[in-house]
Amino acid sequence: MDLQLSGKRALVTGSSSGIGAGIARLFADEGVSVVVTGRNVERTEKVAADLATSGATVVSVVGDLATDTGAAHVADVALEAFGGIDILVNNAGGGSEGDTVSWFEMPLSEWTATYEKNVVAAGRLIHRLVPGMRERGWGRVIQMSSAAGIIPTSAQPDYGTAKAAMVNLSMGLSKTLSGTGVTVNTISPGMIMTGLLQGFLAKFAEKRGWGDDTDRAAEYVLKGCGQTVNRIGQVEDVAYAVAMLASPLGGFMNGLNLHIDGGGTSSIY
Repeated sequence: MDLQLSGKRALVTGSSSGIGAGIARLFADEGVSVVVTGRNVERTEKVAADLATSGATVVSVVGDLATDTGAAHVADVALEAFGGIDILVNNAGGGSEGDTVSWFEMPLSEWTATYEKNVVAAGRLIHRLVPGMRERGWGRVIQMSSAAGIIPTSAQPDYGTAKAAMVNLSMGLSKTLSGTGVTVNTISPGMIMTGLLQGFLAKFAEKRGWGDDTDRAAEYVLKGCGQTVNRIGQVEDVAYAVAMLASPLGGFMNGLNLHIDGGGTSSIY
């Protein structure tokens, strides 16, 4: 099926690795001109170079979206390169980089930092890029939330809370842009095989005396996570969903929170 994405212009935040890189790769394959962003120069430029070798039109830019200056720089480079952005994927984010995950011991400054690099970072780019979409009468904004934003746990109080806010942001913005041709949706991934998950599985296996048997660790985790699909998700699973929402063919979907979690969400929300 032709997703009618050829010729569109996309900015995918946090696309120097993991899910973001997978989204950028699929967009490039569909003929989208892509802005690859990240905080690490080497990784960001490598992803961009890999996409360019396949004939894609791609620009790389490094900037910290948790700051006004960094976000402005990323937006400026994107607009200068392509003249406008049709598809904004707010994928960058993450939780506290400290060792403490307790609700009462984690410093509130880390809560603030997590909110900045998830919700406020998305807001910065929405302010810069979405008015142009509205003026042109077409655009797609896709927020990346998480299963942690839907099913609260006793861990990661900062991360789950911020990701829940991403869902609210999308719904509110979709109503603000009613009738403009710009849709706003959220994707909430579950357990996806990224570098972070690989690192978690390696530590999990080591703690249980399984050496480097991450396959055994994955099997154990799968049994207890409540999924109804018996495998760990791949970045492509999320990228396919993003492409669907970004496509002109997906224009009747708006304000949606799409769960890409192998059936792990135990509610109808």
